[in-house]
Amino acid sequence: MSDAMLEMTGIVRRFEQGGAVLEVLRGADLTVRAGELVALVGPSGAGKSTLLQIAGLLERPTAGVVRVAGADVSDADDATRTAIRRRSIGFVYQFHHLLPEFTAQENIVLPQMIAGVAKRVARQRADDLLRMVGLDARGSHRPARLSGGEQQRVAIARALANAPSLLVADEPTGNLDPHTAEAVFAMLSAIVRQARVGALVATHNMELARRMDRILEMRDGLLVEHAPV
Repeated sequence: MSDAMLEMTGIVRRFEQGGAVLEVLRGADLTVRAGELVALVGPSGAGKSTLLQIAGLLERPTAGVVRVAGADVSDADDATRTAIRRRSIGFVYQFHHLLPEFTAQENIVLPQMIAGVAKRVARQRADDLLRMVGLDARGSHRPARLSGGEQQRVAIARALANAPSLLVADEPTGNLDPHTAEAVFAMLSAIVRQARVGALVATHNMELARRMDRILEMRDGLLVEHAPV
């Protein structure tokens, strides 16, 4: 059985703008395996966000094949894509997007309950994840009472709430100071290894990118691989 958590083959994405066709992705290929951190780099406007949206099943490619945890979702209907996204994909963004009126624990419980998990089981899972990210003593705190690094740790725990196969992260440390960013990245890396999640991480921080397993650079609508140094 393949350990590929994400496979994208020949991904093309075109947009129409004022009668003209803009081709953002021109046949991009990538694979992310279990327990692997893959950095996605490139200048703003190169197509990184579009690729992440397609990888996370939030957008459809114009052409190409997308497989998540071995399942071909290229032609799946919206209901199937939503179900796979909810079950198999976790998202982390530059800003934590935690619900301010809920505690850290409740923010992790909610996506589980949406997925049909019993509240008691969801709470136990949330407590386990808070312990994993070093915040077991902060579960009853609302986001406003947490530091920026703590908020992002909760966001990572929330992304892992439904035990996804794939983690899609867009600048997960971009809103943090260098010291906090280092701590959050170290924690994220450890969790990816431990949980055997495949992680695709877009970043402008080349120091962090070089510490991942592989670096993919978005260049002219294609992906070029660089060996970390």
